Amino acid sequence: MSSKIEVQRICQYCEQEFTARTTVTKYCSHKCGSAAYKARKRAEKVKQSNTETTRIKSQPIEQLKAKEFLTIREVAQLLNCSVRSAYYYIENGTISAVNLGQRMTRVKRSEIDKLFQGNSQPQIKEAETIQYDIKDCYTLTEVQVKYKVSESTVQQLIKRNSIPKIKKGWYAYVPKQIIDELLT
Repeated sequence: MSSKIEVQRICQYCEQEFTARTTVTKYCSHKCGSAAYKARKRAEKVKQSNTETTRIKSQPIEQLKAKEFLTIREVAQLLNCSVRSAYYYIENGTISAVNLGQRMTRVKRSEIDKLFQGNSQPQIKEAETIQYDIKDCYTLTEVQVKYKVSESTVQQLIKRNSIPKIKKGWYAYVPKQIIDELLT
């Protein structure tokens, strides 16, 4: 039993006008029907892949939120910043950390939470303002020669120990007392 119905429709895939023999026909040909099916299945796969990727991406963050002590890399990941920025926050005093040994710096999870609770002012360490006289100081070159260390070693020592530097003209001076205590 064939139908004598002829309905003018527009194909949902190629958007061409065609004559349909039923009221539920959506596509003008088998080719358009197959292409639409493939496109629909492809869209489903892409959507499934994207949701899987989102789930995998968010999973490590949830695991980090559950940990009590974090490495610097994990802190950087939680704060969505670089590792260098995380170290800067620690050096600056914004985040408190404990150095358990070489390459073993750990941050308490509660320190990260404190950043986002009310007090938005970073904790800045107050520097001692002791005035040193130049006659009681070494130049950086004198420190290198006396203790037989490289220029970079002297610079790192000054930075790590927050040794005050006095600049006069071409020379930078550091207090003899502090340098002698550290290098002897």
